[in-house]
Amino acid sequence: MNDQDLIQYSRHLLLDEFSEEIQQKLANSKILIVGAGGLGSSASLFLAASGIGKISVADGDKVDLTNLQRQIVHNFERIGKNKAISAKQTLQKINPKIEIVAIDKRLSAENLALLETLISQNDCVVDCCDNFETRYLINDLAMKHQKILVSGAAIKFVGQLTTFDFRSKNSGKKFACYNCLFPQEAENLEEIKCSLMGVFSPLVGIVGSYQAAETIKILGGVGENLVGKMLQINLLTNQLKIFKYRHESGCQICKKYQK
Repeated sequence: MNDQDLIQYSRHLLLDEFSEEIQQKLANSKILIVGAGGLGSSASLFLAASGIGKISVADGDKVDLTNLQRQIVHNFERIGKNKAISAKQTLQKINPKIEIVAIDKRLSAENLALLETLISQNDCVVDCCDNFETRYLINDLAMKHQKILVSGAAIKFVGQLTTFDFRSKNSGKKFACYNCLFPQEAENLEEIKCSLMGVFSPLVGIVGSYQAAETIKILGGVGENLVGKMLQINLLTNQLKIFKYRHESGCQICKKYQK
C-alpha cells in the first residue's frame, strides 16, 4: 500500500480488527455482483469504496424510471442505458483506482458457459439477482468452483441474507447450500416480483450494505459471518432475527459436490 492508500482507507485501518494486510487482501480480491438493481446498487457502492481490487457487475436490463426510487447506482441521465454499464460509470467515479468490468447480459441457463467462467474467475459471488433460476445456477457453480456466495433478497418491507463458504467443500464437513434452504423441487416455492408487490426503498440499501459487509469480512477474515445463519430484516416492525440452518441430507446439489 502506498501513502495515498493509507489515507484513503485510514478509517478501516483505525479499526482494531483491520490492518494493512487485510486491506491489501481486499485489493487483491475479485468479486462478481450478479444484478445491478436495488441490492446490487448498494452492495457495489460500498465494495468499490472499500477497495475491492476488481468488481465485475452483470445485468442485462436497462435503467428505467421506476428503478430510481431505490437503485442508487443509477440516475436520470442513465435511463435507457444498460444497468451494468451505468453501474460501472458510477463505481469508477467512486474509486478510479480499482478495476470495474461491466457484463451487459442477464446471466441465466441461456449463457451458462459465461456464468461458469465468471464464477470460476472470481473469489466471491454477490447474488443480487431477482429470480430463482439464476440463484440456483449460481449456487451450483459456486459450490462446484469452491467460491464464497453472499445471497440477499428483499420484497415489500422484508429482506434476508446469508453467506455460503464453499472454499473447503471436500473437508469432510457437511455444510448447507442455497438449495438446502430453498429446495428447487419444493411445491410451495413462489417467485414474487417487486414490480408486482412493491419494495421499500431503504430496505434494499440495508440488505445490499449487509451483503457488502459480509463480503468484506469473509474475504478479510474479520469478525463473524452468516455462514449457517440467515438474517431476516423487517423494516415495518423494526425486527431483526437470525435463524440457524443445516445441511439437508437429501440436497441434490450437495450430493454432486460434497464428498
